[in-house]
Amino acid sequence: MNFIEFKSRFFDLACFSTHQVYAWHSGFDRNNLSRWTKKGLIIRLRQGFYTFPEYKHNRDFVLYFANRIYRPSYISIHSALSFYGIIPEAVLQITSVSSLKTRSFANEIGEYIYKSIKKEVMFGYDLKSITGGKAIHIASPEKALLDLLYLYPEYNTLRQLSDLRLDDNYLHEDFNKDIIKEFVKKFENKALEKRVQMLFIAYGL
Repeated sequence: MNFIEFKSRFFDLACFSTHQVYAWHSGFDRNNLSRWTKKGLIIRLRQGFYTFPEYKHNRDFVLYFANRIYRPSYISIHSALSFYGIIPEAVLQITSVSSLKTRSFANEIGEYIYKSIKKEVMFGYDLKSITGGKAIHIASPEKALLDLLYLYPEYNTLRQLSDLRLDDNYLHEDFNKDIIKEFVKKFENKALEKRVQMLFIAYGL
């Protein structure tokens, strides 16, 4: 087994798992992965998941890996809000939510953080096309905001909500207030409903 043959088989996947490798070649020597990682020919994303260095600086694939290495999950909270341009800061960590337990993974690509939510509120995300014919699961803007308020209950004053510096143009032109009202009911959380109402007040919605 040489690396050129291996790369030609898996490069277009962008992110591949050891399960996929063994399905392709049952006699594959796992030590190859360690050797190729040390040589910088492949990058280990987490145990059992790898990519190639050519994808390292491609923002679309940085997000794509978030979906692949911990499932079920979708990109949300700060990363989704940054994706839509709703918050001004560039987000270095990739934040997602999952019905599995809270986890984080650090690798050469970046830091991937997964916040746990109950299975019943794993909704409100879309499939967005990215480069290379791939797609990512990412929260709608309304669900990303709701996930933020749910997972970070410290945003419970007008000052703290204003400090998020959400984009006013977006909120007054594209934000769907009715959708977030509909979504919040599914959480069955009165404290969250109050934070949503406070958000509306803070931004004049």
